[in-house]
Amino acid sequence: MVDIRKRETRSGGILQTWCTRARKLLRSQLFRFYLVGGASAGVYLLLFLILRVYCASQIANVLALLLSAIANTAVNRRFTFGIRGTAGIIRQYLQGLVVFALGLVVTGGALLVLHSRMPEPSRTLEVSVLIAANVIATIVRFLGLRWVFSDEHVPRE
Repeated sequence: MVDIRKRETRSGGILQTWCTRARKLLRSQLFRFYLVGGASAGVYLLLFLILRVYCASQIANVLALLLSAIANTAVNRRFTFGIRGTAGIIRQYLQGLVVFALGLVVTGGALLVLHSRMPEPSRTLEVSVLIAANVIATIVRFLGLRWVFSDEHVPRE
């Protein structure tokens, strides 16, 4: 058996406080991405519902997703991945737009399937389908943005 004192020394201590663990969690990329993603998803859905009053679902989806993706990329660039300055910013936004396109394929495809099965779905059903599609798109977006903002792709000033 391993002596507890040795295990405490190696692992940072069993007595690590809840606050220390919470700080580590807040510093993690995935948690920050989750916070930004949650806010972006809320903005996206709100924009979709507003735009859906004035245009077709696919157009509302493209516009809402594009606007929220631009803001999402800016916030993730700084808050989630800790990138400051303008070095490589144009390339990063262009790559972010590729990641946006992948999300658009997922959400647009989900709406296409929904409307092919049900020509006049309720807004509640449209939003439910978009929420499910956005869960998948968010995973794709995280992996894509993590690649875009990785150390090997980000020029340092």
